[in-house]
Amino acid sequence: MAGPAFRAAAVRVRTPATSANLGPGFDALGLSLGLYDDVVVRVAESGLHVDIAGEGADSLPRDESHLLVRSLRTTFDLLGGQPRGLEVVCANRIPHGRGLGSSAAAICAGIVAARAVTIGGAERLGETAMLDLATEIEGHPDNVAACLLGGFTLAWMDAGVARAVRMDPVGSIVPVVFVPGRPVATETARGLLPRQVPHVDAAANAGRAALLVEALTRRPELLLPATEDRLHQEYRAPAMPESVALVNRLRADGVPAVISGAGPTVLALVEDSAADKVARLAGEGWAANRLALDAGGASVLPLAA
Repeated sequence: MAGPAFRAAAVRVRTPATSANLGPGFDALGLSLGLYDDVVVRVAESGLHVDIAGEGADSLPRDESHLLVRSLRTTFDLLGGQPRGLEVVCANRIPHGRGLGSSAAAICAGIVAARAVTIGGAERLGETAMLDLATEIEGHPDNVAACLLGGFTLAWMDAGVARAVRMDPVGSIVPVVFVPGRPVATETARGLLPRQVPHVDAAANAGRAALLVEALTRRPELLLPATEDRLHQEYRAPAMPESVALVNRLRADGVPAVISGAGPTVLALVEDSAADKVARLAGEGWAANRLALDAGGASVLPLAA
């Protein structure tokens, strides 16, 4: 049987940064942020050529081991076969190893680009299948759901299949990220989590996670209590003491702040009028950035955009 046909023109894909957990929504809740990686993929006559600019340009591999290339290859296999060659150009803006979903952005970019460059790819690989494939590569659905769908997402596994619902966060909420200079490996942060937690803490987190859905979508004045966590942040403090200290200091000042994903970035969710003031609270050693909320998720853009 003949393999798939591919478009001659290059495709450009943009994927957003994401923040998972958001405090109590451990491995379930995610938020799409207005900070983006761009990738241009073109089917070539032969070989593999990878060019990287921006974040990770000095450290990322430029061969088949690159996470984006692995995601492209996995998707092409699912769609029926590999192209003769590939040219991949990455413009990375999402910091690596900081809890802002850089791996999810790479995975989703590979999947969306392979689908877009394959003729009939959209019909053969729907949104649900893309989410399931991204989750299989990433290992958990929280970041990839927010990256693919945009907005505020709730993701879960159902009989081994990834599922997600997308919601619109309140438009007046402004994410402010405090990015430290040094990364923390996700595996390190996850390795600090205990196998069991007290029942009272689990019950508290369940209630706060439910409240967070209401706070983010309708009542942002509830964000401070809704972002309280007892399941992961304090356990991870030995790997990122400055980050947890900043979260606690911001919260003591009434600012809804959490560890972004596995850290060490700190995320504050504030009203527009307070965002600039909050961004100045971190002090030395932090790059504070006021971001937009991203509503669209991963998207195929015109090459000239």
